[in-house]
Amino acid sequence: MKKTTFRIPKMDCPSEENLIRMQLESLKGIKNLEFDIPNRTLYVYHDSELSPIEKALDELKFGRETIATEISGRTEFAEERNQKKLLWAVLAINFAFFLIESISGYFSGSMGLVADSLDMLADSFVYGLSLYAIDGSVLKKKKVARMAGYFQITLAVLGFSEVLRRLFGMEQLPGFRTMIIVSILALAANGLSLYLLQRSKSKEAHMQASMIFTSNDVIINIGVIIAAILVAFTGSGLPDLIIGSIVFLIVIRGALKILKLGR
Repeated sequence: MKKTTFRIPKMDCPSEENLIRMQLESLKGIKNLEFDIPNRTLYVYHDSELSPIEKALDELKFGRETIATEISGRTEFAEERNQKKLLWAVLAINFAFFLIESISGYFSGSMGLVADSLDMLADSFVYGLSLYAIDGSVLKKKKVARMAGYFQITLAVLGFSEVLRRLFGMEQLPGFRTMIIVSILALAANGLSLYLLQRSKSKEAHMQASMIFTSNDVIINIGVIIAAILVAFTGSGLPDLIIGSIVFLIVIRGALKILKLGR
């Protein structure tokens, strides 16, 4: 068996990793894929010719540099047994807080909470795709990706329309106390998810991708808390609308990348 090392300059987030995985999994002779996302490096274990692999990577236009090909003595690629349990756990946490934040955001009038709930939902989709990455088929992953991408974009567009309505209409201030309390709880939930993922010490790409998404969520939670504090001090709902708009943009950007997985 051969091991070929590639450098992929534009592989910097979970969507690119999943897209590469699905692109190569359909090729014959691919035995295993290992990703080092922080260093933008891909290791391909294969017993096939190299040129089809290079061609498939070039089609993605992420940049591709073939570093080296060597003979590998590895014959088994065991998955960590607890990966599924961890991914199901963080998926459940994120989906639960999608429900909590969306409901509390609706009743408190906070677009920041509503937007953050959609980000939690987006993460649930990513964890779902990560579960498919363990033992799902390429066809299933593409179908889920298309459904997830279109659903996220639809919700984000509806959210933007509500932001505009509130910006030009007379709306009461969002409940900043609810914003702070729920965001702190969401921050704790994301912290727990990150702890569970890091405790696994897994180097598998889908696990690393999940950790990256959860780390970004922590930043968003802090942003919503800051917006709530500004609402309290300024007596204006504008900070809430601004943070909501920013998170909606993040959701749309992620949805567009997920849609690429469904092509």
